[in-house]
Amino acid sequence: MLHSRAPESAVLDRVLDAARAQAAAVVLLGEAGIGKTELLEHAAARASGFRVVRAVGVESELELAFAGLHQLCGQLGDHLERLAPLHRQALATAFGLSGDGLPDRFGVGVAVLSLLAKAAEEQPLLCIVDNAQWLDPASMQTLGFVARRLSSEPVALLFGLRTPSAELAGIPELVVEGLADPAALALMESVITGPLDERVRDRLLAEARGNPLALLELPETLTPAELTGGMGLPAALPLENALEESLLRRLQRLPDETRLLLLIAAAEPVGDPALLGRAAEQLGLGIEAAAPSEADGLFRLGAGVAFRHPLVRSVVYHTAPLADRLRVHRALAESTDPAVDPDRQTWHRAHAALGPDEDLAEELERCADRARERGRLAVAAAFLERGAILTSEPSRRAARALAAARAMHDAGYSEHALELLRPADPGALDERQQGLLELLRAQLALELRPEDDAAPLLVRAAKRLETLDERLARETYLEAMYAAIFESPLDSGPGLGAIATAARAAPASLEPRPVDLLLNGLAAQVTEGYGPGAPIVREALVDFHADDIRWHLLAFHAADNLWEDEAAQALAVRIAGLARRRGTRVWLPQAVSWVAYRSLCEGEFGVAARLIEEAQSVAASIGGKAPAAPRMLLAAWRGHEDEAAALNYEGPRSEGQSGGGAIHLIVTDYARAVLNNGLGRYDAALAAAQRAVAPGDLFSPWVLSELIEAAVRSGDVELAGAAVEYLRRRTRASGTELARGIRSVARALVSQGDAADILYQAGIEQLGHTRIATYRARTHLLYGEWLRREGRRLEAREHLQISEGLLAAMGAHAFAERAARELLATGQRARQRTVETLDQLTVREAEVARLARDGHTNNEIGSRLFISGRTVEYHLHKVYRKLGIASRRQLHRVLPGAAQSPRPRTLVAPSVALPLD
Repeated sequence: MLHSRAPESAVLDRVLDAARAQAAAVVLLGEAGIGKTELLEHAAARASGFRVVRAVGVESELELAFAGLHQLCGQLGDHLERLAPLHRQALATAFGLSGDGLPDRFGVGVAVLSLLAKAAEEQPLLCIVDNAQWLDPASMQTLGFVARRLSSEPVALLFGLRTPSAELAGIPELVVEGLADPAALALMESVITGPLDERVRDRLLAEARGNPLALLELPETLTPAELTGGMGLPAALPLENALEESLLRRLQRLPDETRLLLLIAAAEPVGDPALLGRAAEQLGLGIEAAAPSEADGLFRLGAGVAFRHPLVRSVVYHTAPLADRLRVHRALAESTDPAVDPDRQTWHRAHAALGPDEDLAEELERCADRARERGRLAVAAAFLERGAILTSEPSRRAARALAAARAMHDAGYSEHALELLRPADPGALDERQQGLLELLRAQLALELRPEDDAAPLLVRAAKRLETLDERLARETYLEAMYAAIFESPLDSGPGLGAIATAARAAPASLEPRPVDLLLNGLAAQVTEGYGPGAPIVREALVDFHADDIRWHLLAFHAADNLWEDEAAQALAVRIAGLARRRGTRVWLPQAVSWVAYRSLCEGEFGVAARLIEEAQSVAASIGGKAPAAPRMLLAAWRGHEDEAAALNYEGPRSEGQSGGGAIHLIVTDYARAVLNNGLGRYDAALAAAQRAVAPGDLFSPWVLSELIEAAVRSGDVELAGAAVEYLRRRTRASGTELARGIRSVARALVSQGDAADILYQAGIEQLGHTRIATYRARTHLLYGEWLRREGRRLEAREHLQISEGLLAAMGAHAFAERAARELLATGQRARQRTVETLDQLTVREAEVARLARDGHTNNEIGSRLFISGRTVEYHLHKVYRKLGIASRRQLHRVLPGAAQSPRPRTLVAPSVALPLD
């Protein structure tokens, strides 16, 4: 058949050729039986000089985290010792070989990346993953992560699956279509030995739709009379049903003992011939019973156990009588060593149970506990779900169903959690469990229906929990506040005011934890004002810690809102680490996006771009979208007007959309203000900034700086003055060096003469002690502009040169051009800096270059960027070529670090009484 697949096979040949020099990956897409496996086998046969490793998705292993990855990496065990200890430990934890905490999914991804790179050092490596639609989500996510990050390594990754997968987003796809009629007819006739009625032929071709497996299987379902005369031809079935019907007929022709042996193999996907043999012996069968199925081409028994096609496994299992399935699971349980794999034995015992069994249900709960300890929450949910099925007592059955749904939700699979929740009868639960049920339903609404407002549901759940679990009730109020700020559309639901009022009225008899202080502080800021709540929030931020990543996001938002520079930085680092260690895919895009926001504030645009890409990738892997606001803010700071406009946040501000909660929409308007201030469109900047400050004290403080600058440049002195006074009250409540610096610059903008001079110098000095490089650079710009208007050209040049250099280095092109224009107005052109060649570099190349310039080794850079050391070297060679240098020792010359702010000159102005605070 492969001659009719010339285009597809040619693509794979080119992939292999390319992979001899650098990494390449392709996803083969097509329905069951279309020929993906044959094309993958063709690639394996053509991979001369490659080491070939394979993994095959198995439907029954979908709930076993990292099972598919274990198949693949297990074949590269000879390279494990060459990995760094941290990477070896990550794989050991993921594969259940170590009980050291939860698997760090990003650590696992980097470890697999390193393992493939090490293996490819000896010879090119071909990794084939067939039936990837049945690979467990953790393995799919990891392999997608690896495929997108392999670069210079001679590794080819080929995937075969039925429909596009979000986990593999961004990897080139090759759609495998059905055969054309001439090739389809030739293939079908190759298995028909007698005459074929034309009407039957046309009907078969139409039903098969060019699917090779259907073309081979469908004629097998017909008798010679049906083939020659068209008598008794059934109505057309959907393709997979037709294939299943064909396979079922072939299975029914096999001896009973052969079908029973196949059922053992189908029920136990480990593929261990020894286990198959032991279970067969339990049922009085010999391995020779497999012979008829091997002769028929349905099954293969050798070093492993394999079905011709996964559909064969599915048909064997699901069409077998219940009594046979029970016997087989019982035999597998008796043949599995409980000392080696107690959980698998319990799983088979559970599927062999004839009815409710409380002892077995309790054992399944213990299995779920062990799975949780290893971070396999979806597996824990599967054990609990089975335990609920085996429970007869209504209250325990409902409680186990609720626990299963909670575990699945915590694993990041909200839709599955909703399905598991259906058997949880509220009437069978006690009052506390009913509160937990209401809470979980509210959380699922927040995640599955972001266009709706989940905050009222969370408030209702919190009220119900107040007398049952005080701490959980307070956490639920905090979650409602999170929903109102990060997820709910503006002006919807009960609003922050109602949530804060309810939270302050709730019982608070216990010693407050950091999360309680955070709730108290935020609620006070909403109900009493920014100032009264600030000290409580600041107390909460001291060594803030919590289990839930959302509380860290709220704490980060609170720190940012207080201009708490160091606290915000510490929380950003903690959020990134927590998100990756927990591997919670639902919250990871949010977490990474806000860490990117922090990187933008610090002027680390390359880091921000990488984090935003990571957030998009993870969001795509769960069929969602990452928040668009940080992407728009990055485009705004870079002055990329078209890119910012393409993110299309022009809809009504109350529209519900993914990542469209209040804070995201406000940050989007803040981004518009930044963009237009950079481009010198001050009226547009002012309009955007006014929209962003309208919701009140709990939102982005940075937009006040944009509003004041835009108002001054637009000539609206009254508005600028009012905004400065508002900013002054807020920054006094904060009291940080960053707040003082922001206040000094804002006051300078509305001041004149010596007063403005003193304030600009103070702002530069104060911001120089913070991490916020963007506003420090812009303060040099504002001061330089003011000095030029005052006729002090030489002093103006000094600050404009610094500003232009800093802004250009970080990639804030519109502001850098504004500084260059001002510098030209002083009679001097901006220097032609080699740093401008950063425009020639990709985001990844620029980030690698910056880290190498700062003295990091290739391995350190690889660990930071989740790429291999070899890929780092590959990027560095491209950087050297683009920048015209020969080694990393020269990077400091062509990529200078951030320029230092000059020490402010001493200004003696006794006639000016100007308190800087």
